[in-house]
Amino acid sequence: MQERKNEPSAPAAGDNRRLAVLWSTADPEAALNPCMTYTYWALKNKWFDEVRLIVWGPSSKLLAENEALQARLKELAEEGVILQACVQCADSYGVSDALRNLGIEVKGMGAPLTDLLQSGCKVLTF
Repeated sequence: MQERKNEPSAPAAGDNRRLAVLWSTADPEAALNPCMTYTYWALKNKWFDEVRLIVWGPSSKLLAENEALQARLKELAEEGVILQACVQCADSYGVSDALRNLGIEVKGMGAPLTDLLQSGCKVLTF
């Protein structure tokens, strides 16, 4: 991704520094911008210490079929974004193996998402 100038600085020390981006939309434009773009820059610019992208619902099918999104996902992985997907959602669309082949951890996400929410992790939903 192209570097941008005048990006905001990282949050002050002591703030909760974990972000989970819950991506459920099947809209490819919303997936690229803002979902994946913000996810990338949130970690790249150290706005958060840990950033994860959770593929949930119809986004799993979209990702399995869309090469542009797969390319962007590779950039997220290279930056260190944690990639996860809901196995129930992926199975319902028949794309679990395709998502695993993209390097995504496909597993039950109900309890992990609940743990993130209860721990105070910031959650952003697209």
